[in-house]
Amino acid sequence: MPENDSAPAEAPPAGPATDPVPISGPGPIPGPVSAPAPAPPHSAVRSLLRLWPYVRPVRARLFTAAAVAVVASCLSLVIPLVLKWLVDGPVTDRDMTGVWLGALWLLLLGIAEAVLFGIRRWLVARPLAGVEARMRAELYARLQRLPIAFHDRWASGQLLSRGTTDLMLVRMFLAFPLTFLLVNGVTIVVGYAVLLAQDWALGLVLLVPVVPMVVLCWSFERSYAVVARRAQDQVGDLTTVVEESVLGIRIIKGFGRHRSQAAAFKKLAGQLRTTELGKARLLARIWALITFLPELAVGAALVIGTLRVADGQLSAGTLVAFLSTALALRWPVESIGFLLAMSQEAATATQRYFEVMDAAEETEAGNENKTPGVVLPARPGAPEAPGAADGIRFEHLTFRFPDAPDGAPPVLDGIDLHVRPGETMALVGATGSGKTTLTALVPRLHEATGGRILLDGEDVTRMPRERLRTLVSMAFEEPTLFSASVAENVLMGVAGAADGAAAGGPDSGELRRALGVAQADGFVDRLPDGAATEVGEQGLSLSGGQRQRLALARAVAGRPRFLILDDPLSALDVHTEARVEAALREVLRGTTALVVAHRPSTVLLADRVALLSGGRITAVGTHHELLRDSAEYAWLMSGEREETR
Repeated sequence: MPENDSAPAEAPPAGPATDPVPISGPGPIPGPVSAPAPAPPHSAVRSLLRLWPYVRPVRARLFTAAAVAVVASCLSLVIPLVLKWLVDGPVTDRDMTGVWLGALWLLLLGIAEAVLFGIRRWLVARPLAGVEARMRAELYARLQRLPIAFHDRWASGQLLSRGTTDLMLVRMFLAFPLTFLLVNGVTIVVGYAVLLAQDWALGLVLLVPVVPMVVLCWSFERSYAVVARRAQDQVGDLTTVVEESVLGIRIIKGFGRHRSQAAAFKKLAGQLRTTELGKARLLARIWALITFLPELAVGAALVIGTLRVADGQLSAGTLVAFLSTALALRWPVESIGFLLAMSQEAATATQRYFEVMDAAEETEAGNENKTPGVVLPARPGAPEAPGAADGIRFEHLTFRFPDAPDGAPPVLDGIDLHVRPGETMALVGATGSGKTTLTALVPRLHEATGGRILLDGEDVTRMPRERLRTLVSMAFEEPTLFSASVAENVLMGVAGAADGAAAGGPDSGELRRALGVAQADGFVDRLPDGAATEVGEQGLSLSGGQRQRLALARAVAGRPRFLILDDPLSALDVHTEARVEAALREVLRGTTALVVAHRPSTVLLADRVALLSGGRITAVGTHHELLRDSAEYAWLMSGEREETR
């Protein structure tokens, strides 16, 4: 196939993203479309304080580690005092015994400092790894509880970067900057107290840079916060592009788009590089200034101190101790820049983490989006009490997507439909008529805007989701398989069965039955390890028809009371389709089913057919009745194309 490349499209702005835009025309495969920009960030301190619930269980070890580090750091300030004693005492008096004693003290102080810092690292390593693991587990659990609308708005790469890179930054902050901002702060205060005690005049000289350094740090924090957020969002966008390219590698190769896709990736990587260089420039600037100002003050103190020693106003030992103390404070002062940078990156990572954790979960009540104060009356023929066999009822059902523009018509508008107990209802309509959306409302993958859905007389919004989704089983048009064995994929909806399959247990009778219904047992038995064969990421090691048959087997496993099938046979050849339909008829006799259908062969599985048009059910009847009475249905089933007027 010839190459079809062009200049890369404009890169998407940073932030959460939605699904990729389909390919249409030349140019690179478009990147993710950004979601609305996040709310203005809180201050770094307020953001980092939100980590306290995670840190609280390990606070004893962290406080102990901080105390050990403070003691270790302050030991370095004792060394100048030993030097003062050496210079003014044994060195001046030429006392070699005293010199060796002083050297021994210096060696012991150095060893003690090294041991204490080693103990500090040992104290924080295990608990902070646990904090990171807990945060990652809670983020993953939260993602499972967030509604489909949330996942429609966010790119997977953005979520992945929050669960990996961002949490790594948080752990690094808790392990190093959090401790050493305190340790270095205490060291600086104690060090300046020692300096003032040795000679207050020289100590005041070293205090001169404090005010400009505070102003510089405040300005740096504000500027660095902006570029840190931009860089971390761009990492998420880049992760999304990589993930989409890997999952869509067949499309990229099939359309000869690898060069243009590489160009688009290079553009995003270049933007991230520019942002990272901006961070480096800011950090280099603050580091240079924080290093220069104290060094200038130390130089001035050295000149003044030397003159005072020459005049006999200051002892040589005091000057040596003063300068040694000042040099010992170089690291605590110079580290402020990168400690603030790491803290700001951790604050940004924390904000990004809690953007997901603060998102509203799926609610059990489920009526928040419905018109308040409206109580729907019981329909004639409805069961008197929940639990009595009544099938599936849609009553005055309305739905619009949460992010739909104001004034846009609803996708579904006043749906009234009854699928009788044990009946199979085919749902037919033109592309984009809302068939898939209607079926997704039954297990509450989306929340209805108005009206209600009843399963055997019980409102689905009054049912716990866990119970609801054990009653309703689905097979989607696009089959999704996980990196697990065939058995685990098929039995994932059967309580306890998937765990047994994962543990390597024998194939259950339910597994064989489900594979048989989907006519998948033949090709599964030919796999290297049978039903224990790992299917690989997204099941791409299998053909489209094989994936669809496994998805259908997953839907019928466990004998659900209600079955929702979204065009489950679209990828099958006519001979396999006929065998699957024959087996599926037996399953459908024992369940209440709603089947989205596009072909007459699928429609013939149903007892009755409902035509969805314009967001409403416009006709209900048998296949032959609708062929006779509905011109739209007859046109849809005929496969003819509407003539251009």
